[in-house]
Amino acid sequence: MAANMSACLLALHRCCQYPALALVARRQWSSSPAPPPLHRRLLLFLTQQYSDIEMLISWSSRRTRKQLHKKNVYYGYTESFYGRDVASAYFVLRMKGTFRYVGQSEWYGADQRNKLGLFEDWEFLNYKERQLEEVDLSDTEINYTGLSNIEVQRSLKTLKVSHCPEVDDWFLEKLHIFEDTLEELDISHCPRITIGGLAALRNLKGLKRLNVSSLAKISNPGLVIILLEEMLPQCDITATGYKLDLDPVMDNEEEEEEEEMEKEKNLFQRWR
Repeated sequence: MAANMSACLLALHRCCQYPALALVARRQWSSSPAPPPLHRRLLLFLTQQYSDIEMLISWSSRRTRKQLHKKNVYYGYTESFYGRDVASAYFVLRMKGTFRYVGQSEWYGADQRNKLGLFEDWEFLNYKERQLEEVDLSDTEINYTGLSNIEVQRSLKTLKVSHCPEVDDWFLEKLHIFEDTLEELDISHCPRITIGGLAALRNLKGLKRLNVSSLAKISNPGLVIILLEEMLPQCDITATGYKLDLDPVMDNEEEEEEEEMEKEKNLFQRWR
């Protein structure tokens, strides 16, 4: 009898414990953190994606700079074996440019298949003592560093670097090495050239033809052209792609433009 009573009490005790355990479990479940709302999860996802894209862009930029440096590196190895003139010619060909030798009328360069054209058999190696007279590097990635490969061409009369995104003021400043020979220069459609770079052309006293068309960073082309004509009186200057207005109506904006023009004029005067 006592044993049965004890078993009944134990069973009753266990039944009383079940609701308490269930209540504790519900409290523990309700205290767990709720998932973030949808807009926060979306922002977190976009942030992670932006970080990945930023890293990809940074890697692509470093790769582009490395390739640009490789294209414009000094061809000292070629020069050590074949001489300076061959190294200059090889550099122009590798940049997909064209050139003409002194005393010749024929131009040499890459064909439409980006091969070495008439130099597929490396014929240019035979011209170890022949200087370049005209060089066309338009639509290439030549920069200040790459100019070192042709600076030894002291018979150079024509240099064309139109539509070259890496040609800048430093490039123009370095052109003084051709001050005794250069007669024609085409720097049109080069987006990085400013008024300071044009002022550096003062050293090219033998220049006869200059193309400065469509230079995006020239704010007052009318005044700049006049100053260039004063600085290089013997030179025929071509300047298209500009809206030239030398008689502005004076208002606040035009007064600011006039002040800017005066600054540019002073800059040219300092360089002269």
